[in-house]
Amino acid sequence: MVKLIVDMMGSDLGSAATKEGVRRFKKNHPDCELVLVGKLDELSDMEGYEIIEANDTVGMTAGAMEVLRKKDASMVKAVRAAADPEMHADGVISAGGTGAFLSAATLILKKIDGVKRPALVTSFPKLTEKGGYVTILDCGSSNENTAEELQQFALMGSLYSNAVFGVENPRCGLVANGSEEGKGSPLGKEAYKLLKEDTKVNFIGNVEGNQLLTDYTDVAVCDGFTGNVLLKTTEGVAKGMGNEIKKAFKRSCWSKIGYLFAKKGFDVFMGKMNPKKIGGAMLVGVNYVAVKAHGNSDGESFESAMNIAYKLAVNNVVAKIKEGFVK
Repeated sequence: MVKLIVDMMGSDLGSAATKEGVRRFKKNHPDCELVLVGKLDELSDMEGYEIIEANDTVGMTAGAMEVLRKKDASMVKAVRAAADPEMHADGVISAGGTGAFLSAATLILKKIDGVKRPALVTSFPKLTEKGGYVTILDCGSSNENTAEELQQFALMGSLYSNAVFGVENPRCGLVANGSEEGKGSPLGKEAYKLLKEDTKVNFIGNVEGNQLLTDYTDVAVCDGFTGNVLLKTTEGVAKGMGNEIKKAFKRSCWSKIGYLFAKKGFDVFMGKMNPKKIGGAMLVGVNYVAVKAHGNSDGESFESAMNIAYKLAVNNVVAKIKEGFVK
Protein backbone atom coordinates (compact mmCIF):
# COMPACT_ATOMS: atom_id res chain seq x y z
CA MET A 1 0.00 0.00 0.00
CA VAL A 2 1.19 3.50 -0.87
CA LYS A 3 1.33 6.01 1.99
CA LEU A 4 1.48 9.75 1.34
CA ILE A 5 1.87 12.72 3.69
CA VAL A 6 -0.21 15.75 2.67
CA ASP A 7 0.42 19.36 3.67
CA MET A 8 -3.14 20.71 3.94
CA MET A 9 -2.27 24.37 4.61
CA GLY A 10 -0.08 25.28 1.63
CA SER A 11 -2.58 26.30 -1.06
CA ASP A 12 -3.29 29.98 -1.68
CA LEU A 13 -6.97 29.00 -1.68
CA GLY A 14 -6.73 27.51 1.82
CA SER A 15 -7.63 24.13 3.25
CA ALA A 16 -10.97 24.06 1.44
CA ALA A 17 -9.08 23.43 -1.81
CA THR A 18 -6.77 20.77 -0.40
CA LYS A 19 -9.64 19.01 1.35
CA GLU A 20 -11.57 18.83 -1.90
CA GLY A 21 -8.47 17.46 -3.62
CA VAL A 22 -7.98 14.81 -0.93
CA ARG A 23 -11.60 13.68 -1.14
CA ARG A 24 -11.48 13.46 -4.93
CA PHE A 25 -8.22 11.54 -4.83
CA LYS A 26 -9.33 9.11 -2.11
CA LYS A 27 -12.48 8.26 -4.05
CA ASN A 28 -10.33 6.92 -6.90
CA HIS A 29 -7.50 5.52 -4.74
CA PRO A 30 -9.05 3.72 -1.74
CA ASP A 31 -5.86 1.64 -1.48
CA CYS A 32 -3.71 4.71 -0.66
CA GLU A 33 -3.15 5.66 2.97
CA LEU A 34 -3.11 9.41 3.58
CA VAL A 35 -1.78 11.36 6.55
CA LEU A 36 -3.02 14.95 6.67
CA VAL A 37 -1.01 17.75 8.28
CA GLY A 38 -2.64 21.01 9.37
CA LYS A 39 -4.84 22.85 11.85
CA LEU A 40 -7.18 20.53 13.74
CA ASP A 41 -10.12 22.93 13.63
CA GLU A 42 -9.88 23.24 9.84
CA LEU A 43 -9.58 19.47 9.38
CA SER A 44 -12.30 18.48 11.85
CA ASP A 45 -14.54 17.33 8.99
CA MET A 46 -11.89 14.96 7.56
CA GLU A 47 -13.03 11.86 9.40
CA GLY A 48 -11.23 8.59 8.88
CA TYR A 49 -7.82 10.14 8.21
CA GLU A 50 -4.76 10.23 10.44
CA ILE A 51 -4.06 13.88 11.20
CA ILE A 52 -0.86 15.52 12.43
CA GLU A 53 -1.51 18.88 14.09
CA ALA A 54 0.36 21.90 12.72
CA ASN A 55 -0.65 25.46 13.51
CA ASP A 56 1.81 27.50 11.48
CA THR A 57 2.70 28.03 7.81
CA VAL A 58 5.85 28.95 5.93
CA GLY A 59 6.02 32.27 4.08
CA MET A 60 6.54 32.38 0.32
CA THR A 61 9.96 34.06 0.67
CA ALA A 62 11.28 32.00 3.59
CA GLY A 63 14.92 31.00 3.35
CA ALA A 64 16.38 27.60 4.23
CA MET A 65 17.22 28.41 7.86
CA GLU A 66 13.87 30.09 8.47
CA VAL A 67 12.12 27.01 7.12
CA LEU A 68 13.89 24.73 9.57
CA ARG A 69 13.04 27.07 12.46
CA LYS A 70 9.33 26.80 11.63
CA LYS A 71 8.93 23.61 13.60
CA ASP A 72 5.12 23.88 13.85
CA ALA A 73 4.59 24.71 10.16
CA SER A 74 2.45 22.24 8.23
CA MET A 75 4.97 21.97 5.38
CA VAL A 76 7.89 21.25 7.68
CA LYS A 77 5.92 18.74 9.75
CA ALA A 78 4.73 17.02 6.56
CA VAL A 79 8.27 16.68 5.17
CA ARG A 80 9.61 15.47 8.53
CA ALA A 81 6.82 12.89 8.72
CA ALA A 82 7.74 11.61 5.26
CA ALA A 83 11.36 11.20 6.39
CA ASP A 84 10.43 9.45 9.67
CA PRO A 85 11.25 5.71 9.30
CA GLU A 86 8.43 4.82 11.67
CA MET A 87 5.86 6.41 9.35
CA HIS A 88 6.81 4.11 6.45
CA ALA A 89 5.72 6.85 4.04
CA ASP A 90 6.45 6.89 0.33
CA GLY A 91 6.24 10.62 -0.24
CA VAL A 92 4.92 14.08 0.52
CA ILE A 93 2.80 16.69 -1.32
CA SER A 94 2.63 20.43 -0.63
CA ALA A 95 1.26 23.50 -2.41
CA GLY A 96 3.37 25.82 -0.24
CA GLY A 97 6.08 28.19 -1.45
CA THR A 98 8.43 26.59 -3.96
CA GLY A 99 11.66 27.83 -2.37
CA ALA A 100 10.56 26.77 1.11
CA PHE A 101 9.45 23.33 -0.06
CA LEU A 102 12.67 22.72 -1.99
CA SER A 103 14.73 23.77 1.03
CA ALA A 104 12.76 21.57 3.40
CA ALA A 105 12.78 18.56 1.07
CA THR A 106 16.50 18.83 0.31
CA LEU A 107 17.59 19.39 3.93
CA ILE A 108 15.23 16.90 5.58
CA LEU A 109 14.72 14.16 2.98
CA LYS A 110 18.40 14.44 1.93
CA LYS A 111 19.88 14.06 -1.54
CA ILE A 112 20.39 10.65 -3.12
CA ASP A 113 24.04 9.63 -2.92
CA GLY A 114 25.89 11.01 -5.91
CA VAL A 115 23.33 13.68 -6.81
CA LYS A 116 24.88 17.14 -6.97
CA ARG A 117 21.60 19.08 -7.01
CA PRO A 118 17.95 17.97 -7.10
CA ALA A 119 15.74 19.26 -9.92
CA LEU A 120 12.06 19.98 -10.41
CA VAL A 121 10.66 17.78 -13.16
CA THR A 122 7.32 18.00 -14.91
CA SER A 123 5.83 16.66 -18.13
CA PHE A 124 4.08 18.30 -21.08
CA PRO A 125 1.78 16.44 -23.48
CA LYS A 126 3.13 15.93 -26.98
CA LEU A 127 0.70 17.51 -29.43
CA THR A 128 1.01 14.72 -31.97
CA GLU A 129 -1.25 11.92 -33.18
CA LYS A 130 0.96 9.42 -31.35
CA GLY A 131 0.65 11.35 -28.08
CA GLY A 132 2.83 10.74 -25.05
CA TYR A 133 4.73 13.17 -22.83
CA VAL A 134 7.99 15.06 -22.85
CA THR A 135 9.77 15.22 -19.49
CA ILE A 136 11.31 18.62 -18.72
CA LEU A 137 13.84 19.55 -16.02
CA ASP A 138 14.94 21.67 -14.24
CA CYS A 139 11.71 23.68 -13.97
CA GLY A 140 12.89 26.13 -11.33
CA SER A 141 14.54 24.52 -8.32
CA SER A 142 17.46 26.93 -8.80
CA ASN A 143 18.41 29.86 -11.02
CA GLU A 144 22.00 28.81 -11.69
CA ASN A 145 23.40 25.43 -12.58
CA THR A 146 26.67 23.86 -13.66
CA ALA A 147 27.28 21.71 -16.72
CA GLU A 148 27.76 18.68 -14.45
CA GLU A 149 24.34 19.29 -12.89
CA LEU A 150 22.70 19.45 -16.32
CA GLN A 151 24.40 16.18 -17.16
CA GLN A 152 22.85 14.62 -14.06
CA PHE A 153 19.46 16.14 -14.89
CA ALA A 154 19.61 14.26 -18.19
CA LEU A 155 20.14 10.96 -16.37
CA MET A 156 17.42 11.61 -13.78
CA GLY A 157 14.99 12.77 -16.46
CA SER A 158 15.67 9.66 -18.53
CA LEU A 159 15.11 7.37 -15.54
CA TYR A 160 11.91 9.28 -14.72
CA SER A 161 10.60 9.01 -18.31
CA ASN A 162 11.27 5.29 -18.35
CA ALA A 163 9.71 4.60 -14.94
CA VAL A 164 6.62 6.82 -15.28
CA PHE A 165 5.81 6.64 -19.00
CA GLY A 166 7.46 3.36 -19.94
CA VAL A 167 9.71 4.97 -22.58
CA GLU A 168 12.54 2.61 -23.47
CA ASN A 169 15.88 4.35 -23.86
CA PRO A 170 14.37 7.89 -23.81
CA ARG A 171 15.77 10.40 -26.30
CA CYS A 172 17.30 13.28 -24.37
CA GLY A 173 17.76 16.77 -25.81
CA LEU A 174 19.41 19.90 -24.46
CA VAL A 175 17.26 23.04 -24.74
CA ALA A 176 19.04 25.60 -26.93
CA ASN A 177 18.47 28.37 -29.47
CA GLY A 178 19.42 26.13 -32.36
CA SER A 179 19.58 22.42 -33.12
CA GLU A 180 23.14 22.48 -34.46
CA GLU A 181 26.09 21.56 -32.27
CA GLY A 182 27.74 24.77 -31.12
CA LYS A 183 24.47 26.58 -30.48
CA GLY A 184 23.30 27.52 -27.00
CA SER A 185 24.61 29.43 -23.99
CA PRO A 186 28.14 28.92 -22.66
CA LEU A 187 26.62 26.63 -20.00
CA GLY A 188 24.73 24.67 -22.64
CA LYS A 189 27.81 24.25 -24.82
CA GLU A 190 29.77 22.87 -21.86
CA ALA A 191 26.94 20.51 -20.93
CA TYR A 192 26.70 19.38 -24.57
CA LYS A 193 30.30 18.15 -24.47
CA LEU A 194 29.64 16.13 -21.31
CA LEU A 195 26.39 14.61 -22.58
CA LYS A 196 27.96 13.70 -25.92
CA GLU A 197 30.36 11.40 -24.06
CA ASP A 198 27.84 10.09 -21.52
CA THR A 199 26.99 6.43 -22.19
CA LYS A 200 24.17 6.39 -19.61
CA VAL A 201 22.03 8.81 -21.61
CA ASN A 202 20.59 8.56 -25.12
CA PHE A 203 21.65 12.10 -26.03
CA ILE A 204 20.32 13.37 -29.38
CA GLY A 205 21.78 16.90 -29.25
CA ASN A 206 20.10 20.28 -28.96
CA VAL A 207 16.33 20.77 -29.02
CA GLU A 208 14.64 24.08 -29.83
CA GLY A 209 11.57 25.43 -28.08
CA ASN A 210 9.29 24.83 -31.07
CA GLN A 211 10.21 21.12 -31.00
CA LEU A 212 9.38 20.45 -27.36
CA LEU A 213 5.72 19.49 -27.83
CA THR A 214 6.44 17.34 -30.88
CA ASP A 215 7.81 13.81 -30.94
CA TYR A 216 11.37 15.08 -31.41
CA THR A 217 12.53 14.20 -27.89
CA ASP A 218 11.35 12.43 -24.72
CA VAL A 219 13.43 14.41 -22.21
CA ALA A 220 14.37 18.09 -22.40
CA VAL A 221 17.16 19.38 -20.14
CA CYS A 222 17.82 23.00 -19.19
CA ASP A 223 18.92 25.16 -16.28
CA GLY A 224 16.30 26.10 -13.67
CA PHE A 225 15.86 29.70 -14.83
CA THR A 226 15.16 28.69 -18.43
CA GLY A 227 12.93 25.81 -17.36
CA ASN A 228 10.77 27.98 -15.11
CA VAL A 229 10.26 30.57 -17.85
CA LEU A 230 9.47 27.77 -20.31
CA LEU A 231 6.95 26.18 -17.93
CA LYS A 232 5.07 29.37 -17.12
CA THR A 233 5.08 30.62 -20.70
CA THR A 234 3.61 27.33 -21.92
CA GLU A 235 0.94 27.40 -19.22
CA GLY A 236 0.10 31.01 -20.11
CA VAL A 237 -0.17 30.23 -23.83
CA ALA A 238 -2.42 27.23 -23.09
CA LYS A 239 -4.73 29.34 -20.96
CA GLY A 240 -4.79 32.12 -23.54
CA MET A 241 -5.58 29.70 -26.36
CA GLY A 242 -8.48 28.31 -24.37
CA ASN A 243 -9.93 31.77 -23.82
CA GLU A 244 -9.53 32.75 -27.48
CA ILE A 245 -11.19 29.55 -28.69
CA LYS A 246 -14.16 30.16 -26.40
CA LYS A 247 -14.46 33.75 -27.65
CA ALA A 248 -14.31 32.61 -31.28
CA PHE A 249 -17.18 30.17 -30.85
CA LYS A 250 -19.35 32.76 -29.10
CA ARG A 251 -19.20 35.34 -31.90
CA SER A 252 -22.40 34.29 -33.69
CA CYS A 253 -25.19 31.75 -33.77
CA TRP A 254 -23.40 29.94 -36.59
CA SER A 255 -20.14 29.67 -34.66
CA LYS A 256 -22.06 28.33 -31.66
CA ILE A 257 -23.66 25.69 -33.85
CA GLY A 258 -20.24 24.85 -35.26
CA TYR A 259 -18.93 24.43 -31.73
CA LEU A 260 -21.57 21.76 -31.03
CA PHE A 261 -20.17 19.67 -33.88
CA ALA A 262 -16.54 20.24 -32.89
CA LYS A 263 -16.99 20.17 -29.09
CA LYS A 264 -15.70 16.65 -28.51
CA GLY A 265 -12.45 17.29 -30.36
CA PHE A 266 -11.85 20.65 -28.67
CA ASP A 267 -12.57 19.16 -25.25
CA VAL A 268 -9.86 16.54 -25.84
CA PHE A 269 -7.39 19.19 -27.00
CA MET A 270 -8.09 21.56 -24.09
CA GLY A 271 -7.88 18.66 -21.67
CA LYS A 272 -4.34 17.98 -22.90
CA MET A 273 -3.32 21.61 -22.45
CA ASN A 274 -5.00 22.15 -19.07
CA PRO A 275 -2.30 22.86 -16.41
CA LYS A 276 -4.68 21.50 -13.77
CA LYS A 277 -4.28 18.04 -15.29
CA ILE A 278 -0.56 18.12 -14.49
CA GLY A 279 -1.01 19.65 -11.04
CA GLY A 280 2.56 19.66 -9.80
CA ALA A 281 6.22 18.81 -10.25
CA MET A 282 8.45 16.25 -8.55
CA LEU A 283 11.71 17.18 -6.91
CA VAL A 284 13.95 14.43 -8.28
CA GLY A 285 17.22 13.62 -6.56
CA VAL A 286 15.96 13.30 -2.97
CA ASN A 287 15.27 10.09 -1.05
CA TYR A 288 11.45 10.18 -1.16
CA VAL A 289 8.76 11.22 -3.58
CA ALA A 290 8.35 14.98 -3.07
CA VAL A 291 5.71 16.70 -5.20
CA LYS A 292 5.23 20.47 -5.32
CA ALA A 293 1.63 21.30 -6.22
CA HIS A 294 0.68 24.64 -7.80
CA GLY A 295 0.52 27.43 -5.22
CA ASN A 296 -2.96 28.41 -6.42
CA SER A 297 -4.19 24.82 -6.41
CA ASP A 298 -7.92 24.27 -6.37
CA GLY A 299 -9.42 20.85 -5.70
CA GLU A 300 -8.81 19.57 -9.23
CA SER A 301 -5.20 20.76 -9.37
CA PHE A 302 -4.38 19.34 -5.94
CA GLU A 303 -5.94 16.00 -6.87
CA SER A 304 -3.72 15.95 -9.97
CA ALA A 305 -0.62 16.58 -7.83
CA MET A 306 -1.65 13.72 -5.56
CA ASN A 307 -2.16 11.49 -8.61
CA ILE A 308 1.40 12.28 -9.69
CA ALA A 309 2.79 11.43 -6.25
CA TYR A 310 0.83 8.17 -6.20
CA LYS A 311 2.04 7.15 -9.66
CA LEU A 312 5.64 7.97 -8.78
CA ALA A 313 5.43 5.87 -5.63
CA VAL A 314 3.78 2.93 -7.38
CA ASN A 315 6.46 2.98 -10.09
CA ASN A 316 9.32 3.13 -7.53
CA VAL A 317 10.83 6.14 -9.27
CA VAL A 318 13.09 7.08 -6.36
CA ALA A 319 14.52 3.55 -6.15
CA LYS A 320 15.15 3.49 -9.91
CA ILE A 321 16.97 6.83 -9.79
CA LYS A 322 19.12 5.51 -6.93
CA GLU A 323 19.95 2.44 -9.01
CA GLY A 324 20.85 4.66 -11.95
CA PHE A 325 23.43 6.52 -9.88
CA VAL A 326 25.00 3.29 -8.64
CA LYS A 327 25.48 1.68 -12.04
